[in-house]
Amino acid sequence: MSVPVDPPAAAAAPADPVRLLEITAEPLDVAAVQASVVGAATGGICLFVGTVRDHDHGRDVAALGYSAHPTALARLREVATDVAERFDASAVAAVHRVGELSVGDLAVVVAVATAHRDGAFTACRALIDELKATVPIWKHQTFRDGDDEWVGTP
Repeated sequence: MSVPVDPPAAAAAPADPVRLLEITAEPLDVAAVQASVVGAATGGICLFVGTVRDHDHGRDVAALGYSAHPTALARLREVATDVAERFDASAVAAVHRVGELSVGDLAVVVAVATAHRDGAFTACRALIDELKATVPIWKHQTFRDGDDEWVGTP
């Protein structure tokens, strides 16, 4: 008796390496971002967690707010896809918070999984750097002296 054979794995569509992308007003979950990139082909996972610090260029920061353009999520997908392709990443994820944040809050979490640790470090650095440089998410800082400024606006 014969058993039907599934088509070869090579014929299957490749899995999308972009596992989690989100721009949200909710607090960020580092464990969820990490879990989204875990896989059997993974030899290294690199995470970057950006937090709201209490100073910027020698000035005391009281709070800040992030705003995102309606195209931000689409641009984030382009960046994540590009990083996955350039660095042969098996999985990438990126989440960014919007709204009013306090000192110590998580603002952004990115993760990259690759076959080897060196690739994970390099790709993670590229992902956060390109996200910050090209995704239209803007920061409004309020300083303790009452002054404020926008960062990253066109």
